[in-house]
Amino acid sequence: MVLEFDPAFIQAPEHRPKPAVNEAGGIPLIDLSPLYLLERHGGQPVAGLEVLVAQVEAACRDWGFFQVINHGVPPAVVERAWAASRGFFALPPEERRRVRRDEANPLGYYEAENTKNVRDWKEVFDFVVHEPAVIPSPGDAGGGGVDRLIELRNQWPKFPHGFREALVEYAEATEELAFKLLELISLTLSLPPKRLHGFFKDQTSFIRLNHYPPCPSPHLALGIGRHKDSGALTVLAQDDVGGLDVRRRSDGEWVRVKPIPNSFIINVGDIVQVWSNDKYESAEHRVSVNSERERFSMPFFFNPAHYVMVKPLAELVDEKNPANYEEYNWGEFFKTRLNGNFKKLDVENIQIYHFKKAK
Repeated sequence: MVLEFDPAFIQAPEHRPKPAVNEAGGIPLIDLSPLYLLERHGGQPVAGLEVLVAQVEAACRDWGFFQVINHGVPPAVVERAWAASRGFFALPPEERRRVRRDEANPLGYYEAENTKNVRDWKEVFDFVVHEPAVIPSPGDAGGGGVDRLIELRNQWPKFPHGFREALVEYAEATEELAFKLLELISLTLSLPPKRLHGFFKDQTSFIRLNHYPPCPSPHLALGIGRHKDSGALTVLAQDDVGGLDVRRRSDGEWVRVKPIPNSFIINVGDIVQVWSNDKYESAEHRVSVNSERERFSMPFFFNPAHYVMVKPLAELVDEKNPANYEEYNWGEFFKTRLNGNFKKLDVENIQIYHFKKAK
């Protein structure tokens, strides 16, 4: 990544980070161990499961964010993934660019991503959890025509050694956790645990390795500008540096998520907001940077199949509670978001409120 400062990174004054951000002690910390007790007891009722479901429900409703411990992902698996990520971003720039992504294949390394039309102070490496992942071609304009479908295949670098193996192992473990979280969210909506699983049969989930180098002007730039995640759930591992800020729903203030060892940060995405018919809301968040320490994170973006039509779940709507959204196609939505990552747009990138029904 080019480390001299460039005006493309400068946020509008109203979106620049304040010198001090409150630490978000209020973000719920949830112990998932009752889930694993349930497995050991062959699915029989387990003490604490009802409490766990209630905790997840409150966290999704009040924050859209929570942290989990005793989540079942082995620490050694996470450590190997961290080592792979640090090793890759320590490679010379020309080596990283050997697997640079482009509009034809949006997987691999990239160092010039935009969020809301402002350059992010980061570099990334993206890979899909299941190959090939099928999506509408990002290069197609859409607008009523029939889009070509393309198969996304990962670009694995030759170095560091063991990179692919460590990350495939991490992907398998975090995917298992994501499905367990999906079951919990189904239960919070009074639905069968596996009600949502079918949407992920041909999933388009991907994992991103984020690297945020020290920034010479952290008061002007952001690692990632304010945004909401467009998929179903995000499962995030972050290092001990900190920098993830969440907009608190109660007062609109930005609060810092405190790093907790051996935890994951979970946030509800736009799809769960639509599925729940606004019972839950996708929370706005951003990443602040600093001038002294580099930061690493690894989000798993849990996304359904490209052909899934996203709309409020039938069980949650009736005459008294009509659907708040028109249905939309996930593949088209995802494609449009990808296009906005590569270039500045004349208008705001697609958002779920564009599908909100008029009252």
